[in-house]
Amino acid sequence: MCSICGCAEGAPSTEPTHAQGAHADDHRHAHDHGDRRHDHVHAGQDVHDSRHRHHHRHRDHGRQQAHGGRGLVDCAADPAGLKVGGMSSERVIRVGRDMLGKNDRIAADNRARFLADDMLVFNLVSSPGAGKTSLLVRAVCELKRSWPLGVIEGDQQTSNDAERIRATGVPAIQINTGKGCHLDAAMVSEAYRRLPPFKRGILFIENVGNLVCPAAFDLGEACKIVVLSTTEGEDKPLKYPEMFAASSLMLINKIDLARLVDFDLGQTVEYARRVNPGIEVLTVSARTGEGFAALYAWIGKQAADRTHPVAGTAP
Repeated sequence: MCSICGCAEGAPSTEPTHAQGAHADDHRHAHDHGDRRHDHVHAGQDVHDSRHRHHHRHRDHGRQQAHGGRGLVDCAADPAGLKVGGMSSERVIRVGRDMLGKNDRIAADNRARFLADDMLVFNLVSSPGAGKTSLLVRAVCELKRSWPLGVIEGDQQTSNDAERIRATGVPAIQINTGKGCHLDAAMVSEAYRRLPPFKRGILFIENVGNLVCPAAFDLGEACKIVVLSTTEGEDKPLKYPEMFAASSLMLINKIDLARLVDFDLGQTVEYARRVNPGIEVLTVSARTGEGFAALYAWIGKQAADRTHPVAGTAP
């Protein structure tokens, strides 16, 4: 169980896009899907270190927990906040800080690898159903003409999203987190190692659908992009401020449905900038393609602003 957010984490696994050499801490088995066959790799502790897991139950969903300041207010604490599953609250906070500290060290290593490979890396975050995958499928179909691309997909189960990306001709690695509610830097490190080698390109990381826990976990990305759909209402930035505060860009997806659901764009932008005055905002529709030219221009600007610009130009 994640001692930072309280989610129960099963052992994550990565499912590769191509045959690879066996590793001492991996084991493989083949799956047959009709006439299709692929290997599924269960990674060892280099993907996720189980030594920092801490098990407890959420007994009161009314209590709050926070990632800010690398601390933890645990929702399973007793009313006095003194014990959590027999452990002192000081111990829970220390475990939480230890886990985030370890994650940040691995994220720094990831960032160094990405810099060495001249990769521009984006971490896409949203609630479930906001349209991250549909948005990403459209984007990679068009961006692949200009840049080398790779995608890391995060979900609790299935390889559905990675398969949708692969159908575009772009390599993708699926991470299944089991009961875990977010990707961490170690998972991304292992998945990046399993992607076909490429340099001077763009890596998209699609995080597990969750507007809470992914905000706390640096993956080594250049920035987070939060996707909000018009069907979710205007107040998500106020309900989940940590995520919007941590993001550089808010993509408002399904803008073609805004009139049908009485979505107030101005109010949403005001709420987002209340928690993050510097956040940039673009409106898009993954269904119609509206707004994607502006998104590609924004990506091109991020590439140009880097010390070592990514090769290619936006379509």
